[in-house]
Amino acid sequence: MISVRELEKRYGPLRAVADLSFEVERGEIVGLLGHNGAGKTTVMKVMTGFLEPTAGTVTIGGVDVTQDRIGVQRQIGYLPENAPLYPEMLVQEYLLMMAELRGIPPEKRIPAVADAVKATGLDARLVQPISTLSKGYRQRVGLAQAILHRPDVLVLDEPTNGLDPVQIVEIRELIRRLAQTTTVILSTHILSEIEAVCDRVVILIDGELAADDTLQNLLSSNVVRVSVGEGAKDVPRALAKVDGVESVKREGERAGYTTWRAICQKGVDATPAIARAALEAGWTIGGITPETPSLEQVFRDLMARHVSEAKAGKKKEAAA
Repeated sequence: MISVRELEKRYGPLRAVADLSFEVERGEIVGLLGHNGAGKTTVMKVMTGFLEPTAGTVTIGGVDVTQDRIGVQRQIGYLPENAPLYPEMLVQEYLLMMAELRGIPPEKRIPAVADAVKATGLDARLVQPISTLSKGYRQRVGLAQAILHRPDVLVLDEPTNGLDPVQIVEIRELIRRLAQTTTVILSTHILSEIEAVCDRVVILIDGELAADDTLQNLLSSNVVRVSVGEGAKDVPRALAKVDGVESVKREGERAGYTTWRAICQKGVDATPAIARAALEAGWTIGGITPETPSLEQVFRDLMARHVSEAKAGKKKEAAA
């Protein structure tokens, strides 16, 4: 559905996006995650035809954004970080105007607005001036204008920015409903947003691709913690013999139990085999649990790796 290939965007000497490639299949909810200034908004503006790429290609539904920008924009519903609303207009006036600008035929505009209003829960706000709406309802109006033409792709840039906790939950639920019929690209630097809504994550750091994987894979771990009681013998040796376990490290003691960390091969779930080995050895078991990292930890690790690699690169350049 969406293909980004070797995308680069420069602003003079500043390289905002560097050699970025990823694919999005129809029906996915993909989170574009990164720190402020990572290049998320730039990628979205290139994807929606608001910016020209310096190099590389972006295609939506097989249409190249540089070759047929209008053809791409017909397929996309876009909600920028600051929704382009006219505060003096009534909600229905604004949506009817947007339906006309979207090229929806006159006889289909009212049904299109009615469907968008129903989807976004704006029924009771139709004759209210936009200036009188809360920020949460303004975001709903922005979403309504983005889905008027029933786009194949919905691009949302920081859709919950500045909202209170109740409004955030409402917008999340709305995005999940919209995603039932639409491919969604969601940009945010809020980690909980990704975990609550997205199936897959594309992580950018300083304009470069740091990770592209499902949320499930990113939050999986190759570490199993084994807590055994006093008297357990040869624990590291026994665990090291389990298929899939690469190494064993002692973590510490607490309340009469010693905890060991079994580092396993990537993609191998050694937990059942470890449990069998513990039972066969006759150990008193305090717990056997796979270690589950948070998305925050994954992001911190990627940032640390990126900084380390950048420093190493500078040292090589200086040495040369």
